[in-house]
Amino acid sequence: MAQDKACLVVGAGDATGGAIARRFAREGYVACVTRRNADKLQPLVDAIVADGGRAHGFASDARKEHEVVELVEKIESTVGPIEVLVFNIGANVRTPVVDETAQRYFKIWEMACFGGFLNGREVAKRMVTRGRGTILFTGATASLRGGKGFAAFAGAKAALRALAQSMARELGPQGIHVAHVVIDGAIDTAFIRDNFPERYALKAQDGILQPDHIAGQYWMLHQQPRDAWTHELDLRPWMEAF
Repeated sequence: MAQDKACLVVGAGDATGGAIARRFAREGYVACVTRRNADKLQPLVDAIVADGGRAHGFASDARKEHEVVELVEKIESTVGPIEVLVFNIGANVRTPVVDETAQRYFKIWEMACFGGFLNGREVAKRMVTRGRGTILFTGATASLRGGKGFAAFAGAKAALRALAQSMARELGPQGIHVAHVVIDGAIDTAFIRDNFPERYALKAQDGILQPDHIAGQYWMLHQQPRDAWTHELDLRPWMEAF
């Protein structure tokens, strides 16, 4: 009897992470979605089920090793093998460097980088034994260059990119596809709509990223044949300067 295939989306918010979970569920995967507060996941789980898919929501703090270990074990033992991991935690907080605190800097690094290591390591342990799997990390403009007011975020995202590179070089020869996706531009979210109305107005010209379109590229990466794997993919609107 064939086992269900699970797609674990760590940081399944209302935009990109949720869209990725919905896309993989439509393709037949059981979407296992996480946030620190499980109650916030229920609308996403309900939407996936209403669309004919299967989904489970899990409360998990990506920064806590024991919670990550327990999460992966629970999914593997009760749902099925984790064929895809998507690490999608952002932690984008703008603060002048002279006002940055050690506590906040460390928390941003924990969320955006250390959590990626913990989740990636635990899932990779299982994937290595099977000789297959996909691990996708969500990056940002800050992965490539630091910006004014983003010292903590840029440091964490650049470190996550380096982690993805190291994992790709180590795990690729073992059949595991590790990719890093640079999201360079505003995304169609309530936050952009409410806080950057001029930016949001560009939606009519395809000037901001649509979560469903981003999700399509994650699915494409997972579907790539192993003789033509992409490690890094950058996504931005046609009018975005870079």
